[in-house]
Amino acid sequence: MRHTIHKWFWAWDFEKEEKWLNTMSAQGLQLVAVGFCKYVFEEAIKGEYTYRLELLENSLSNAESISYIRFLEETDVEYIGSVIRWAYFRKKVTDGTFEIYSDIDSKIKHYKRIRALFFTVTPINVFATLLNLNNYIECERSINLSCSIVSFLVTLLLVLGIFKISKKISIFKKEKAIRE
Repeated sequence: MRHTIHKWFWAWDFEKEEKWLNTMSAQGLQLVAVGFCKYVFEEAIKGEYTYRLELLENSLSNAESISYIRFLEETDVEYIGSVIRWAYFRKKVTDGTFEIYSDIDSKIKHYKRIRALFFTVTPINVFATLLNLNNYIECERSINLSCSIVSFLVTLLLVLGIFKISKKISIFKKEKAIRE
């Protein structure tokens, strides 16, 4: 039987999303499809799969991304789907441990990729905020004010995300320095 669950996770909390997916697996619900804030599960053996997420370096249609996914599939990793550049993977627990990032450098690189995405989106959002605010001042339409407020709040959340991601990168760098 299929179950659809709508749930929101912040991009900087992808580890929390992974943990939730693995908890669902432990309860016998295996992820079979994803969409924006949408997860489709099928009932199956409890704990059959381990799930991992990754923000791909390029779009899903890019040759490098396609090659990377094929490489993972050759190692018995299943590609489930993606939301924008976030890819969802799973591997049977019986096939051994499943870690996409086995070393600190690859973890740092992944978090920097997430932060770069936020650095790209934040100025665009600031521009949208200012544009809507300007339109409100000129036209006095309440919809422009509402859009400005929403854009401003999203900008604040993006900045918060940048700080949280930067903090994780700093922690990984300190851990790396200790190990060296």
